[in-house]
Amino acid sequence: MEVYIILTDTGTVLTKIIRRFTKHPLNHASISFTKELDTTYSFGRKRVNNPFIGGFVKENLNGKLFEKAECAIYKCSVSAVEYEQMLKAVQEIEVEQQMYKYNFIGLFGVLFNKEINREGAFFCSEFVATILRSGGVATNSKPPSLMKPYDLVNGEKFLLLYEGQLRSYLVPQSQYADEMVNETKMTDQLFNLGTLFLKKAKSIVSYI
Repeated sequence: MEVYIILTDTGTVLTKIIRRFTKHPLNHASISFTKELDTTYSFGRKRVNNPFIGGFVKENLNGKLFEKAECAIYKCSVSAVEYEQMLKAVQEIEVEQQMYKYNFIGLFGVLFNKEINREGAFFCSEFVATILRSGGVATNSKPPSLMKPYDLVNGEKFLLLYEGQLRSYLVPQSQYADEMVNETKMTDQLFNLGTLFLKKAKSIVSYI
């Protein structure tokens, strides 16, 4: 089984500020349990137009916030037990999401390399690191509260799956599914036409 770590640059003011300190272009981290990224989890803004109201989010990668986002998508192979433990950890936070908030203060801890652990609060990479560790997946020696997005994937278990525009990754997934359906329909139609042709041919031969 596989989990997917998505690093993105949404071009928002907050990500631009964070980029100055991390020196990396992609400064938002999310986790998904499907290759299609149809359900993606993170800690971030609750409202597209307000960066100061944040917390646990079930992200819509096809939404306005990500429409021009650049990304890097990594996959990590895990056991069924590890997969279920991580998914359960996410679901437990989702159920009690009103008790969680975005850890803005924790970002200053990352800046000054000083741990600031706040109960019921995460920033994006801190959340993803916590979920990975709940399944026994080691990232690196840093504690989650000091984890930058790129730190999450600096390990042998993480393989780069895709890099580029997020929209270009998401669209082909749905297009591929549609093309497979259309191809199946066309194959069935050709098969039916071929069967009909053979029946007609047999009838003509029998008549002759």
